[in-house]
Formats: sequence, C-alpha cells, structure tokens
Amino acid sequence: MKFADLGLSDELLRAVTESGYDEPTPIQAGAIPSVLMMRDMIGIAQTGTGKTASFVLPMIDILAHGRTRALMPRSLILEPTRELAAQVAENFEKYGKYHKLSMALLIGGVQMGDQIKALEKGVDVLIATPGRLMDLFERGKILLTGCNLLVIDEADRMLDMGFIPDIEHICTKLPANRQTLLFSATMPAPIKKLADKFLSNPKMIEVARPASSNKNITQFLVKTSERSKRDTLRGLLEDEDIATAIIFCNRKTTVRELAKSLQRHRYRAGEIHGDMDQSSRIAELDRFKKGDINILVASDVAARGLDVKGVSHVFNFDAPWHPDDYVHRIGRTGRAGAKGRAFTLVTPSDDEAIDNIQKLTGTKIDVMARDAEPAQARKDDEPRAEKGRGRGRRARDADAPKAREAEARPDARKAEPARKQNAPKQQPRYRDDEPDDGWNGPMPDFLSVGFGS
Repeated sequence: MKFADLGLSDELLRAVTESGYDEPTPIQAGAIPSVLMMRDMIGIAQTGTGKTASFVLPMIDILAHGRTRALMPRSLILEPTRELAAQVAENFEKYGKYHKLSMALLIGGVQMGDQIKALEKGVDVLIATPGRLMDLFERGKILLTGCNLLVIDEADRMLDMGFIPDIEHICTKLPANRQTLLFSATMPAPIKKLADKFLSNPKMIEVARPASSNKNITQFLVKTSERSKRDTLRGLLEDEDIATAIIFCNRKTTVRELAKSLQRHRYRAGEIHGDMDQSSRIAELDRFKKGDINILVASDVAARGLDVKGVSHVFNFDAPWHPDDYVHRIGRTGRAGAKGRAFTLVTPSDDEAIDNIQKLTGTKIDVMARDAEPAQARKDDEPRAEKGRGRGRRARDADAPKAREAEARPDARKAEPARKQNAPKQQPRYRDDEPDDGWNGPMPDFLSVGFGS
C-alpha cells in the first residue's frame, strides 16, 4: 500500500514524499482512512510505529477547510510531556508546509505571553500538556466550545502521570459531537473506562500486541553490582560500536552524576531530566540531534518524548521500576525498521523488576556473558586514556608494568607525598538512593524562628 491509496490530498502527499516516505506503517494504513471518515478511533500501537503521523496527516486535510476564531482552537491534541508536544508540533510543520494552518504549542516551562498572543489570533491546531491547558482555561484565556477534533495521545502515560482527572474535565468542556481519537501503547482498565465514557462507537485499530517489544531490538541483561555499575557501563560503551546512545536512570540525581562521570572519562555525554527548564532541555536535545554529543543520559521524562533517528543503543543503567517503561525506553532504538541494541544493567535487587518485564513482554531476555567482574572497580575519577572510544582492557594491562616501574623509582616515591598534599579535595557525591522530590528551597519563615538570632 502507498500513501496515495489512503485518500490524502495532493499537497499533503507532496510533503510526505519530500520527507522521504512512500509506504505507510501498519498503524498509519489502518488509522488514516478512519480519521478522514470522521470516526472516533482507538489506536493501540507500540512506540516507534509512526503513530504520530497517523493522526497528524488526516488532521491537516480535515482542517484545510474552515476558519479560525480568537481564543477558540479548532482542534486539540493532548500530550503528557513537553517533549512529545514539541515532537507533534514538528510533524505539523513538516507535513503541513503546503497548507496555511495556524498552530499553538501550550507547554509548561516557558512564558505564557507568546502562547496567549497566538490563541488571541485563533489557531487551527492546539497542542498542549494538560497542566498548562487547564491553567490558561481557568484564567479565561481559552475557550474549548469550538473544538471539534480531540486527540488524546499516549493515554497510558497520562494515566501514569495522574492526568486522567484533568482529561476528563477537559472533555466535559468540549462539544459533545466532536471527533475523538485515543492512542495508547497499552489498554489498562482506567483507559478503557475513559474511552467508553468519551468516545462514540470507536473503531479499534491494534497493530501490535500491547506492551510487546520491538523485534528489531536485540536485548541483553548484564549482571553487575551497585558498586561496579559505572565500570560495567563504561566497559559496554568501549566494546559496542556506538553511533548514538541513550542511557536511562530512575532518579534525577543519578542522571546528573552519571553524565558528569562520563564527561570526566572524556565521553561526549549530555543529560536531560525533569529539573531542567524547558530551554535547557531543548538545547541539550538539539546537541544530541546534531551530533555534538553522542550519549544522552536521561530520566524517564525522555522515554516517550524522544524521536531521534539513528539511535543505535539504549542502556538501562537502572532497571525501570515499571515494566511498561522498559518497552518505551528501549523503543528509542530500532525505529522505522532499523536495528537496535538494548542493555539493562541488573543487580540482585532487580530480580523482581526483570521478572515483571519478561512477563509483560512475553520475552526471555538473554544474559550477556562478560568477563568476571574486577575485584575492585576502577576509580570513578580515573579518566579514559583517549577521546572517543576507549583503548580497551588489553591496552590498560600493557601499561601496568610501566606504571609499576615508575612507582619503584626513588623520585616517584618522593613526589608522592607532595601529590597527596596538593590533591584537590574530592567533592561530595549525591547518593543514588536519596529521593529526588524533597524540598531544596529556602527555609520557611515559621521554621526560622530562633535561628541566626
């Protein structure tokens, strides 16, 4: 099947062809005709299957006719994260370049001024996260009575993030006879209840078994210990032929520490996590996409929001707490038919999490056989010998006799106390087991009584 067989306009087909696509993916082939026929729809598809284009493309043709009104968007797309919202906006810009459609992006972490100005002019497409949309709605800056097309994307992620009550409230403010599209990788009971309540006789399109992992991704478990995790990860980075890689951690503090550790070892590594403001996150993603850095250390805020071509590897530095997150993490590689490799570092405390992942995906993940773990992991502040790929264990072993010979020289022994005396104090390190949702702001006034006086 070709895109030309789906009933899209010539202008849209031209934009699709110029983007390098000719044949639709299964979810696109199943969803686009139904959306064009103005049917409500439920799409169940795993990440990396072209789901975004399956609603963006028909929406462009549907909205090509009509006019905008101030503060009243004609269509609404709800996304759980800023990154996903920005990704959908990029798709509209890419595929809608031959259509004169206006668009507004409502996300947190940026100033409201420009967003409000865009709404006042009127927009055809409003892409929003629930929190910012509710904020502007309560301020009277947006009206939803003219919105005739609603897309709820990544519904299961919305559930995980606690957005379902907000979505239900938003749905009550929309016209009752609207068209509603719901997309999700899985279909838990609360999402089915949401669909039953707000969708009218929807068509169900399922292109992959829920929570199944991509067959193009080769998966491995790598056994290690908490103490040796970083050493094990660096060994994998040296051994694998890495083009670009994403490393996932469970905690924001771990993301920051691991990124700095890799930088000390001369890896071109960056970081992205929820404590960064939106402009910093966008800047770091741009560096990754441009190739200024080839390793991105991320928290799960990026698991469903990143769509970067050519990611060759995914590393789970921490086994994910929720098995669904495993599917979405490794889905950053092996996209659009490409091959990918995914490694999960596991310690004895991760056994239950790994069992849950294998039950959910129905896949037995192979354990990678590696050399015996070193008796003592290399010091974290020991830099790599070269930029880029490491020299490997053989090169380090070859240098060992030279190091012992240098230590045996009298001048080396004399210089040692001076080096210790002048060595900089090691900075305190965050503990990975610290919660990252504690209060780090100033002391409240009611607690400061009697302090410093």
